[in-house]
Amino acid sequence: MAYDLQLSHIGKVYDNGTPAVIDFNLDVEKGEFIAFLGPSGCGKSTTLRMIAGFESISSGDLLIAGRRVNDLPPEKRPTSMIFQNYALFPHMTVRQNVMFGLEVKKLPTADARRKVGRALDMLGLSEVADVRPTRLSGGQRQRIALARSLVMEPDILLLDEPLGALDANLRKSIQNELKLLQRELGITFVFVTHAQSEALALSDRIVVMNAGRVEQVSPPRELYTRPQSIFVARFIGSNTLISGQVRQVGGDAVSIETPFGILRAEPAAQPVATGNAASIVLPAEAMHVLPATMDEAEIRAHHGSNVIPCMINRLQLVGHILQIGMTLPNGEPVSLEGHVDKYRDLLSAGSPGYVAWNPADATLIVQ
Repeated sequence: MAYDLQLSHIGKVYDNGTPAVIDFNLDVEKGEFIAFLGPSGCGKSTTLRMIAGFESISSGDLLIAGRRVNDLPPEKRPTSMIFQNYALFPHMTVRQNVMFGLEVKKLPTADARRKVGRALDMLGLSEVADVRPTRLSGGQRQRIALARSLVMEPDILLLDEPLGALDANLRKSIQNELKLLQRELGITFVFVTHAQSEALALSDRIVVMNAGRVEQVSPPRELYTRPQSIFVARFIGSNTLISGQVRQVGGDAVSIETPFGILRAEPAAQPVATGNAASIVLPAEAMHVLPATMDEAEIRAHHGSNVIPCMINRLQLVGHILQIGMTLPNGEPVSLEGHVDKYRDLLSAGSPGYVAWNPADATLIVQ
């Protein structure tokens, strides 16, 4: 298969010997929307800058459309990059900003104007084409940066936290526009963000990074429901982790001995053997909270023995969502949310209860 972008054992070590990116491997198909996600300092922006050519590569090979581009300068690569601050020229109009790159490439004026006009129309900027960016909103400035990149007709568009400076409502609006635009154009997008919600909402696949290394590469739903490492389980979503030891392997679920008794979960994509130390990753969405007045044996029969006593400490209604705060027998606090109709007149603060879940909804990670 021909890939738009390939990173093969890519590494980056700074002059002082500090490793920034370690053995990064990724194949990106044409038209994919890829998100690099991770905490500050994990290497995601450094990797993006290596793809763009603004950062040198210490080891490995970087291929775009099958061509090795390790030593190719940024202006020679079929990529375009949008930065968080957009890097617009304040003394130029919107049209002049979008035209700038084409003028540098010495594209014939008539062709450049046609391309710019089409980009302005597509992004709803025609009415402000002769206005300077400083007089426009954050969302409009973001569209200008997009238009300026898109007129260059890149094979790959690189975006380094381009929504970071926008307020929550505007970010949501621009997220929707970005995804629709990417689908319409069919251009490969590589998007760096530290915001889970953006990565989960926009991307076809997410690359989770930690301390320069790739922890997991998965589609959003798989990443959210089937983390493959303890780091990903703690970083993505709202998970409760229960440590224990593998006691039985067989069928679709593995039995784990825990401080709360024998519990069961589905194994992640890794070998599991009896005696392994392991953790059950339990998403908040998978948990059901039930009052202690219900029959425990019946609850266990319904949830495959996955039941833990708890103390219900807090119930807070926020619109149609009920926020529930609990404490497990070992003192660990657990929080989850559920629709008010699910728990209406069922629970009361300060009362004992049970937390229960189905084995198929929990993931086992061997440590």
